[in-house]
Amino acid sequence: MKLKVALAQIKPYLGDVEKNLEILQENIEKAISKKADIIVFPELSLTGYFLKDMVPVVAKWVEDGEIPKILLEYSKKISIIFGGVEETKEHNFYNSAFYLEDGKLIHTHRKVYLPTYGMFDEYRYFSRGDKIRAFDTKFGRIGMLICEDAWHGSTMYILNQDKADYIFVLANSPSREYQNEQPANILTWENMLKTYADMFNSYVVFSHRVGYEDGINFAGNSMVIDPFGKVENKLNDFEIDFKVIELEKEKIRRARIYTPTQKDEDIHLTIRELNRITQERK
Repeated sequence: MKLKVALAQIKPYLGDVEKNLEILQENIEKAISKKADIIVFPELSLTGYFLKDMVPVVAKWVEDGEIPKILLEYSKKISIIFGGVEETKEHNFYNSAFYLEDGKLIHTHRKVYLPTYGMFDEYRYFSRGDKIRAFDTKFGRIGMLICEDAWHGSTMYILNQDKADYIFVLANSPSREYQNEQPANILTWENMLKTYADMFNSYVVFSHRVGYEDGINFAGNSMVIDPFGKVENKLNDFEIDFKVIELEKEKIRRARIYTPTQKDEDIHLTIRELNRITQERK
């Protein structure tokens, strides 16, 4: 079975939900015309990133079904992964990723690790998520992470043990420390995600934005990495881009037969040792 994934590398407008919704719709229409199965957008694709005190203004009450109806309607034709600000009944705000399929919201992932250092200030405006879960779709078992989540190896390990075949990483990673005409953070992303894909024998799909916000640049380079740790396809640097890429389920099978780390993993040992460490830290 082949899964056709549309990567939409977009430039969101900060705080302009309606304009960003139009951008999402344009890319969804293009993906449908190319017969893609899933389209994936970057982190906070509906709102832009450096929101600060705009967070409550752009939030959606997802618990009350306030996902844009047009996206739910489109999801009857194509599954959709996108990012936005979620508000709960307790008026907590989350940097969330949503998976829509067959006219329904199937899964929400709330960003767990909120960077609050250097130029980042997320924990001041967002609450932390407290779950990392894989979930079933008509294309197989999927996991979603948001940017900093993926810099913690525990998150990928959990999704692997929860039997995710495809892991989607939505990101807004500011460009910094250029090396060989490419930002060092993009090189780090590529090396890190290649290692995860190879180690856990899963497809890793990296969806990253472009453009400037508050003078900060985002470099794109969205990519698909196969279960052997090879970059199968990559989008352009610094440019709005779009591409449909075929993922082969058979590659996951071959990788897991060749390197059966998931089968051999002793999760009970891991839990036991982590419990010991937790007790020793008290």
